[in-house]
Amino acid sequence: MIFYVGAGLLSALVTFGLAHLITRLGMKYRLYPAIRERDVHKRPTPRLGGIAMFIGILVTFGVASQLPQFHLIFAKPGPIFAILGAALIIVAMGVADDIWDLDWVTKLAGQLIAAGLIAWQGVQLTSLPISGGVILLSSYSGLIITVLAIVLVMNALNFIDGLDGLVAGVAIIANGVFFLYSYILATKIAQTEYFNLASFITAVLIGACVGFLPLNWHPAKLFMGDAGSTLVGLLMATSAIAVTGQVDVANVQMSRQLFPAFIPILLPFAVLIVPLMDFCLAVLRRLRAGKSPFSADRKHLHHRLLDMGHSDVHAVILFYAWTTVVSLGCLSFLYLPTVWAVSLVLLGLIICAAFTLAPLTRRKAAESAVQLASADLTAEAGVERFDRLDAATNDTAIDAATETLDERAAAAAALDALSRKDTTP
Repeated sequence: MIFYVGAGLLSALVTFGLAHLITRLGMKYRLYPAIRERDVHKRPTPRLGGIAMFIGILVTFGVASQLPQFHLIFAKPGPIFAILGAALIIVAMGVADDIWDLDWVTKLAGQLIAAGLIAWQGVQLTSLPISGGVILLSSYSGLIITVLAIVLVMNALNFIDGLDGLVAGVAIIANGVFFLYSYILATKIAQTEYFNLASFITAVLIGACVGFLPLNWHPAKLFMGDAGSTLVGLLMATSAIAVTGQVDVANVQMSRQLFPAFIPILLPFAVLIVPLMDFCLAVLRRLRAGKSPFSADRKHLHHRLLDMGHSDVHAVILFYAWTTVVSLGCLSFLYLPTVWAVSLVLLGLIICAAFTLAPLTRRKAAESAVQLASADLTAEAGVERFDRLDAATNDTAIDAATETLDERAAAAAALDALSRKDTTP
């Protein structure tokens, strides 16, 4: 555990230092795009934080490769080079998109290449739980499913990257729970090697997000941009897929132990349920409108939370809460009876829903109170009506307006008469 913590700490320190440097250079040389209509922030902010995160991760991989404790992870260099190569592709394409605004076809092609590189080097799904059993995947079908899963998670994380600290915080929570699961898997369930690729990627990614978050918290001084959000999604999906290789399907009992053994497949989608839901809704919304599924708009879930009345910080904390409830709830099935685990998840979801809908409840109560108040009490209190058109239907207001118009017309006629009298010879 000490070596994993050390790896995460190194990643955090390098990322934090580089993020400070990039922030200064970005502001000094104006390396930031213009504020778009859909953006929430009000001042120009650099979007190159993904570069700091990538270098922090790269340095940590390099240092860890020289430590004997991580020897087994780097014994097969193929997957390592594939992961870092895919990360480089994603970061380079993300930076180019932040600067030149690439079209969605180019971005999708780059994502498919990066995901395909990882799957080609053996980091791919080999089996899936189906109907109480296990189905083994062929190398061809496993490669396709792996590529699609990685691309899906990358875009889901990218789609929610609209508020300060959102992606970094969600990634810290989700990967923290996932690291805990990988530890349980290595020591209790699958009895595998403690130092493994999945746990190492997760620890390093947590460190990079922790180092980046101080500069990204509201009000953000630096954004991770597409380079950072897709990098986080790539590594989260890769670590989840890599951990499935630790499970020996032949040794898994077809009973209570089957579900925990395949939490690695379910957990990434569980902890990302909100981003994935946002992604699916956005794609359907845009296709129905005849637009590209990757075209930008201001109708994401975080935008809707702001429109409901939540502040930026409150909206981000709500995303954190939903992620925590779902991820820890999924993990609770390992230790608690199913009934208790389901009950805890439902309770957490109800609490999160109550806080999410709280602004609407308060607004509805305020509107009802004003509408039920009498006209005299409302006027005495100096409270305006919610619907200003109500004044147009008020007889007193109509009479007053008519009298004012009549008085103005009479005054105008008198002035006209005086003017004529003065000019008469």
